[in-house]
Amino acid sequence: MNLDHARYRELIDARAFSPDSFTAALRSRHRRPIVGTDGRLIILAADHTARGKISLGSDPVAMSDRFTLLDRLVRCLAMPEVDGVLASADILEELAWLGALNDKVAIGTMNRGGIIGAAWELDDRLTAYDTNHIEAMGLDGGKTLVRIDYSDPGVARTIETVARLTTELADRQLMAMIEPLPYLKDSAGRAILDTSVEALTTVVAIASGLGSSSAYTWLKIPATARMAEVAAATTLPILMLGGEPVGDSDETFALWETAMKEPNVRGVVAGRTLLYPNDGDPEGAVGRAVAAVRPAASIQPRGTK
Repeated sequence: MNLDHARYRELIDARAFSPDSFTAALRSRHRRPIVGTDGRLIILAADHTARGKISLGSDPVAMSDRFTLLDRLVRCLAMPEVDGVLASADILEELAWLGALNDKVAIGTMNRGGIIGAAWELDDRLTAYDTNHIEAMGLDGGKTLVRIDYSDPGVARTIETVARLTTELADRQLMAMIEPLPYLKDSAGRAILDTSVEALTTVVAIASGLGSSSAYTWLKIPATARMAEVAAATTLPILMLGGEPVGDSDETFALWETAMKEPNVRGVVAGRTLLYPNDGDPEGAVGRAVAAVRPAASIQPRGTK
């Protein structure tokens, strides 16, 4: 199901003439349990724009066009193998208004204040959903990001914030999705991801202990060839992120498939890998994710018989 340009124009007009229709659509959507009988999830991640991430490769504004983003989300959410979406309020409200969130999991992103490239990037403040609005808008949970660099004092505030939000979500029996990532500073003082397995395992252990309850906590982390070691650091359910599609994406899908052998690895929360694949075919990318995450329900790519 493609997004019609006329329908998109109606959405833009509704922003001016009936703003209440967006929150009404979100609150009234038909909900479903977060996890189905197979215990696995494929969630589309669409919260990058809320912290200024609109670039892909050498194109600084590759993901800036809202019609293109919504069209790809609507098309992929129409696929029954896709369980839901993680996004900021503007995108979730637009998807609900378009009728794309019925019987789908909806996760609201929370701390998006760590604008990419900013000097305060790791001091990641609450600028999107708060816990009260996650509940009031009928969402299924909230997602937080904590990037841990031992040299940045702003990280302490982020850890404290994520711990508080985890407790608040658990008190309401809502999913608390934490994305813990190990970071370093390069010679210019820019924050860069630490790709070592040891560092990832450490932040997984840290994130597992945040908050006054871990009963509703899920972790979102990168896939790695040594996933057995990383996953062994926690009993919490793990969802794998995708990252930026660079070159051949075969490695990403192969890592997902292997990692799914770990008992607490439950699926993926992926954005650019699925929505902006190098070949321009998001449905095809979702099909490959399905083959990795829930092969028993694997779908054929478009154009095959």
